[in-house]
Amino acid sequence: MPQTVKLSAFLVANQFDIKAIKTFFDIKPLADSSSELFYVFDEKKFQYYFNFGVVVFAGYTEDEMKWAIKTVQPFQRNEVTPWLRDDHIVHATEGSELRFDFDELILEKIDDKVIRITMFNLAQSVALDHYHAITENLLTEAKVFTNQLEQTGKLKISRKNMMRFLGRALNTQNDIAENIYIFDAPDQVWDDAYLDKLHQGLIKHFDLRVRFSEIEYTLRIIEDNLSVFREIINQRESNLLEWIIIILILVEVFDLLITKLLRLT
Repeated sequence: MPQTVKLSAFLVANQFDIKAIKTFFDIKPLADSSSELFYVFDEKKFQYYFNFGVVVFAGYTEDEMKWAIKTVQPFQRNEVTPWLRDDHIVHATEGSELRFDFDELILEKIDDKVIRITMFNLAQSVALDHYHAITENLLTEAKVFTNQLEQTGKLKISRKNMMRFLGRALNTQNDIAENIYIFDAPDQVWDDAYLDKLHQGLIKHFDLRVRFSEIEYTLRIIEDNLSVFREIINQRESNLLEWIIIILILVEVFDLLITKLLRLT
């Protein structure tokens, strides 16, 4: 295997149909599950597919990666444009201890297990970039409503739009819970101390736990805002219902008075 390998991760969709991709390829994956597919080609080229719409390549040229992504395009759901991308270098130096530089991993030797663990964490990193962008957009929308409250004392949003906004926030939370495995070590590191050390080092190097916590915090702020918005909308609808009841009572009273006056005449 080459002493220097470039890894490139792409988030191209919200979801990959892993089962369909496995059926499409005519070779057996080196490892697979309901959420991942890890392939090795020619002993030096790797492809790693994740159900949350990320594919990671190792040992491929730019044209080869673009072609491979287009090949699996029929198995993408809700394509993301533009694609999110992150690159990382794995470099082997004889006698070197495990070390993490800005965009480079340096270690003594490279094998398929090292490549897979690094690809796994790089995929998590790109996914977190995606979810960070989504949560920031949701927070920006929430700020528009809070600014309305500050400036006008009113919330200019319908119940339907509020429920749609709530749905997007909840779906984001669900996607993160389903797809981010920062706190669950991959199976391949359980019985290998070196791989576990590599995995933990990559988590720290990519700031995965910190970035995950930031997204969680942003979602909590959004959830608190939504709770206030729901209370305001419920109160607004309750006031409207009270006015409707009052108007109906007045109509009934006027009808009764008019009926009596007509009888007197």
